[in-house]
Amino acid sequence: MELLKCRQFIFLIGFFLFLIVGLIIFPGGAVIAANYGDVVNFNVDKNFDASARTQLSATLIKTTKNFYFYVEKSWWDVQPLTKQTDVLLGLDNLSLEFDNKIHPTLTSVYGSEWKPGVDGDDKITILFEAMNSSEAGYFREADEYVKLQIPTSNEREMLYLSLDRIDDSQLKIILAHEFVHLITFNQKNKIFNVEDDTWLNEARADFSSTILDYDDKYADSNLNQRVSDFIENSSDSITEWTGTKNDYASVSMFTHYLVDHYSVSTLIDSLKSKHVGIESINYALRKNGFEADFAKIFTDWTIASILNNCSVDQKYCYLSQNLKNFRLAPAINFLPVSGDVSLSVTNVTKSWTGNWLKFIGGNGELKFNFSSLNGITFKVPYILQDSAGAFTVKFLALNDENKGEINLSKFGANYKSLIIIPSLQSQIYKTDDLEPTYPYSYMVSITGASQTNNQTIIQQLLDRIAELKKEIAKLQNLKNNGLGLPYCGQLNSNLYMGIMNDDNVRCLQQFLKEQGVNVYPEGLVTGNFGNLTKQAVVRFQAKYGILQTGFVGPLTRNKINSILNAR
Repeated sequence: MELLKCRQFIFLIGFFLFLIVGLIIFPGGAVIAANYGDVVNFNVDKNFDASARTQLSATLIKTTKNFYFYVEKSWWDVQPLTKQTDVLLGLDNLSLEFDNKIHPTLTSVYGSEWKPGVDGDDKITILFEAMNSSEAGYFREADEYVKLQIPTSNEREMLYLSLDRIDDSQLKIILAHEFVHLITFNQKNKIFNVEDDTWLNEARADFSSTILDYDDKYADSNLNQRVSDFIENSSDSITEWTGTKNDYASVSMFTHYLVDHYSVSTLIDSLKSKHVGIESINYALRKNGFEADFAKIFTDWTIASILNNCSVDQKYCYLSQNLKNFRLAPAINFLPVSGDVSLSVTNVTKSWTGNWLKFIGGNGELKFNFSSLNGITFKVPYILQDSAGAFTVKFLALNDENKGEINLSKFGANYKSLIIIPSLQSQIYKTDDLEPTYPYSYMVSITGASQTNNQTIIQQLLDRIAELKKEIAKLQNLKNNGLGLPYCGQLNSNLYMGIMNDDNVRCLQQFLKEQGVNVYPEGLVTGNFGNLTKQAVVRFQAKYGILQTGFVGPLTRNKINSILNAR
């Protein structure tokens, strides 16, 4: 009996040692043994799921070097064989893109994901799930823990992609974005045991498309979409995160400016530190020898977003080729050109939100007064455009009561416009919660306008109307580019019949369309230089006394560029 008890005791000791060793080697259990056609029940995030589900069944449809691909069983089972074949072929191509470009490039920049990870398996599980129409994919930190810690964990390195995007040409961009979140968990959460601000996590992930050169072809790129959304709503806090397209747009534009001027090392070193959010950016800036801090860079970015002019100052422009012609359209306030006028406005804003206000018109002594609450930090740069069109950037000095004043003599004569860019810069700590709003007020007044006769007033009104037409043209140009049309600063190459699918041709066609129906009645912007475009060029050449060949050579280009530059 004693011998039997001894053997039982030895067996129990051995069994527990086996469990302990197993947990050390494979903390989430054994390496996943997966076969084609296996069906697994996965926990999912109801906030992203199209039906607000918390669990679904999925079928393993492909295994590759780096992935297990699962698709919702209910969807996969009803697809015809031709559709299944197309999907599998697309996933082959996606896997090759990941193996050869996405994984080596992003891990060389940001570092590696957790390998072999919680499941003891180097492969990443991809689940294609029916999601809300606004969602493209997501990552759950919960999956990186064992069920003993988080019962809803799937105990895998896992990414979730929208089923609607399974055959989307942009799927590689979505995969790259979500893969950065997998890297971030390892480089930040696991190594430093801290969780970064959501806005900064998303900034690094969204910038992956630029790192991978996917934004080089601007039309239909991720950056193009961000620009379009930023134009739609630019006054969105970059640090408050609710997951809207405007959140992505504002943080993307800021990140491009940040990397343009302070290198991608700022994103990398902020990731590989114990600091989070704004403090981690400031840490990375100091580490790389930059004197500027987050607040100064944010202020410069708000100026660059509306000015984008390197000749004024290198820090007041984007350096990316795709953004070199981008200029934000401000909210315009038109001041009457005759008589005294006063305008008083109270707005609200959140920390790290851009606000762009432009004042044109008026004729006399302009006074601008700004005020806000005590105890909060506002920065108020302003831009003056003189009568010759030159820009000057200045900063409004605020006193202890958060009040400041600008006085301009002969506004309307010496100055064509005033742009005010107030931003609240109080919040520097963790900002995942909703930002509070704070008020600010301004008053603009014009006094001392000289008495003028009716003819002079009419001419001044006509001049102001011309200015407004230019502003409308800029807005239309921004709208067009939000739809994927190229930015058309000038034509730098000869164009002729037969050129196909070319952005320069699109610029030419857009320009000809703007010349009116007498030049280009069809108004088609296709990128294909056909007979209709040639005839439009001939009409344009006839209008300006240029030899009517239909060939866009140096003389024709010079005339087109002179008109474009005069906008």
